[in-house]
Amino acid sequence: MEMILDSKNLILDTKEEGMDKDMVKNLTKVKMNLPQVIRIIQTSDVAMCDFLFTLGCYEGQTITVISKLGSTYVVNINNARYSIDTELAKAIIV
Repeated sequence: MEMILDSKNLILDTKEEGMDKDMVKNLTKVKMNLPQVIRIIQTSDVAMCDFLFTLGCYEGQTITVISKLGSTYVVNINNARYSIDTELAKAIIV
């Protein structure tokens, strides 16, 4: 799988994907305990992208927000739970 790191190419074209703009959101905007499919990782930070990939967080993967504690999100990816901060949660577009 090839990840595009150029921030210009990371903008999701909702017309091309056949999606309504209201359907495109990051993890900070989703309902708790509702599985979501990751559409794209929207960041130009290579280290952040690599870190998320090591967690199993990449396009097409299912992710669920289990809880929010302050600025920390507890997510479930591949039957494993991780704590991520708001910056990482905003980079994950579902």
